[in-house]
Amino acid sequence: MIRVLIADDQALFREGLRKVLEANGFQVVGEASDGEEAVQLASEKAPDVVLMDLRMPGMDGLTAIARIGELAAAPAVVVLTTFDADQYVLRALRAGAAGFLVKSTPPEDLIGLVQVAAEGHTVLSPAAARRLIAASTDSQLARDRARQLAATLTEREAEVLAGLGEGLSNAQIAARLFLSEATVKGYVSRTLDKLGCANRTQAGLLAHDAGLVRP
Repeated sequence: MIRVLIADDQALFREGLRKVLEANGFQVVGEASDGEEAVQLASEKAPDVVLMDLRMPGMDGLTAIARIGELAAAPAVVVLTTFDADQYVLRALRAGAAGFLVKSTPPEDLIGLVQVAAEGHTVLSPAAARRLIAASTDSQLARDRARQLAATLTEREAEVLAGLGEGLSNAQIAARLFLSEATVKGYVSRTLDKLGCANRTQAGLLAHDAGLVRP
């Protein structure tokens, strides 16, 4: 059973989200109304996934994401947002969030995406990533840094990184590159280490910044 922590300052929204999750076999291990409480519960309850609003009183979601990422067994954090082009979302993804969900996401889609996050995959479509990158105020700085990092990769690692930027699974990357899935898994792990990325989402954003993903 996947363990979920909900962090949002709106009690009614938390209640609705809890009902949807529990009706579909998830275990909601806690609810937080601000970032500080979210960090504390993430440490105490060891959830698999944290659904995190960014705008909360006191400690905001961005700070909480960074703190949660420092935990020994850090859960996947999925941002809850009203607008998918919100610059806070891009900052959250760069800080280590595994992806984001728009609050208007239909319940049946939300369930699948939380499952995907719990399995360690990206909850971010390539189209959404492109919109966020295009709207970024620090995009030139990010592009320069990304290109420098990408230049340290081997040709094969760069191909794998491009696949991550397109939101492909290991199996899909393996099929594209005519490699075994286990080999691709190894490449992904080494690539994340080389780039200093905490997860596939950060690496995928870096691939976009570096120009490895086609428009």
